[in-house]
Amino acid sequence: MRRKTDVPASKTLSPPAGRGRFSARLLRGGEEPDPRFTLANERTFLAWIRTSLALLAGGIAVEAFTADLFVPEVRKAVALLLLILAMAIGGGAFFRWLGVERAMRNKTPLPLPLLAPILAVGGGITAAVLVVFVVLRPA
Repeated sequence: MRRKTDVPASKTLSPPAGRGRFSARLLRGGEEPDPRFTLANERTFLAWIRTSLALLAGGIAVEAFTADLFVPEVRKAVALLLLILAMAIGGGAFFRWLGVERAMRNKTPLPLPLLAPILAVGGGITAAVLVVFVVLRPA
């Protein structure tokens, strides 16, 4: 009979071979997946990070180089939207990587990608601000 304090064998936090306690706590057990899948997950993580860095650079560029194109309020709004989006994508990339890695280790369905809708909505809002500015800007 199991007691409430017993932990199932699949959920033990003993480090996998060649890994430390931090990895065991982060990955929460399971079996080591095929390295090709782990590396593909890592490449996807890096793609999200590149996207985050591009948005960060875009936000900085809008603030630094578009003073003569936009009124200060619009310039700051677009720059802030891009910078906040970069922060959300950069932070979310790690949690996406971790969720996929855990799912592969425990042979459960992969989590839904929350980063894609965040990027789509954030990009849409930024584009909408720019469209409104262009339409309302006197010729």
